[in-house]
Amino acid sequence: MNSIDIAGDARRTMDIIKAGGIAIVPNDTGYACCGSSMDPLQRIYDTKQRGSHKRNAMGADLETQRELQRLSPRAQQMVEALVADHDLPVGVIGSFRAGHPLLQKLGDEGMRASSAVGTIGILLNAGPFHKELSRLSREEVVPLFGSSANLTGTGPRFSVDDIPPEIKAIADITIDYGLRRYHTYRRAGTLINFDTLQVVRIGACYELISGVLRRWFGLELPPDPGFEQLPSGHLNEFGLKGVE
Repeated sequence: MNSIDIAGDARRTMDIIKAGGIAIVPNDTGYACCGSSMDPLQRIYDTKQRGSHKRNAMGADLETQRELQRLSPRAQQMVEALVADHDLPVGVIGSFRAGHPLLQKLGDEGMRASSAVGTIGILLNAGPFHKELSRLSREEVVPLFGSSANLTGTGPRFSVDDIPPEIKAIADITIDYGLRRYHTYRRAGTLINFDTLQVVRIGACYELISGVLRRWFGLELPPDPGFEQLPSGHLNEFGLKGVE
């Protein structure tokens, strides 16, 4: 019986990213395009037809997030509860340490394209492949930045078959793990600014995330008005609105 090879696929992906290539990778919250420097990130931008105001998101594990972002103790406890205790995916927006080795590797131009108003967004806990690729990123000091494998404004892609051909064409490697886990939400991952404790985008597992923050931290997040009223899930314009 054939089986996926997460360790081997992540190794091949990392080697291509380290060489300056573009990878399409499977996150539980949808397929993403990623690279490690401005050249591949610019190709992704241009192909997706993204506006210059939109920012790249970072892929990382909890260990990297602890080192790289500068959240208040309470906000960090919230992140730990969501990711470590409740095994939920979440996009964490917050202030950061500019001197972190991964950001130094990204370079000044890449940082300008991946940060806004002193914050950076990190996707955490987006599945087994994301976990392994994030481990390699941390251990080998290779930044992982990118955005959804789609054309801007068209929503996330939960299967490789649904990724636009022009996006597929720029990828040096595509890891196809089939339909992604949280496809039923029809939105990308939930984004929260943990500096301001405000929701930027309602997305996958939002009701579970809201429940954790309400029960253990007394934080009441806005209700989800529903996909029909808010297809993209975006609520505000807090710095990294438009990461998709």
